[in-house]
Amino acid sequence: MNQQSILLINKGNFKSDILNSIAQEITCKLNYPVHIVENSLDLDEYYDPVRRQFNGNDLLKTINSRSSHGIIKKIGLFRVDLFIPILTYIFGQAQFKGSCAIASTYRLRNELYGIKKDDTLLLQRFTKVIIHELGHTFGLTHCHTPTCVMRSTTYVEDIDQKEMSYCPTCKTLIEA
Repeated sequence: MNQQSILLINKGNFKSDILNSIAQEITCKLNYPVHIVENSLDLDEYYDPVRRQFNGNDLLKTINSRSSHGIIKKIGLFRVDLFIPILTYIFGQAQFKGSCAIASTYRLRNELYGIKKDDTLLLQRFTKVIIHELGHTFGLTHCHTPTCVMRSTTYVEDIDQKEMSYCPTCKTLIEA
């Protein structure tokens, strides 16, 4: 068992059953224990009124600045619309081979696309984004295997086509 762990930073007021489900999936895929912390953060300073979105780069820096003993990776979980300057929106973002990442449910919700609400599908999508972003922190690049969780994602439909796991090649790389 690894002594280090992964930290989920709940900045979106997610319920414990959702967080526990995500934590269990992360532990299964990455073989690290997961700890969950609640953290209130005033998001006003990250809001861009022109874009009406929240700056992912700045949020990532804030997550990175959080020091945590024994934590190998940390990921901030949000419900807000994220962007980086070169993209219209993002589902998540990570420091490549770094220690932190962020992910948001905002653009993963069916209701945003005029489709009936589906909390089960939302949780699946969110978990895939989290596992994908954590993969980047472990040094994985985008994969060309269509069902690999590390395949590049532009649209929410892309997430639905991926599995919740790494392909054999990515799994081998992450375990190395």
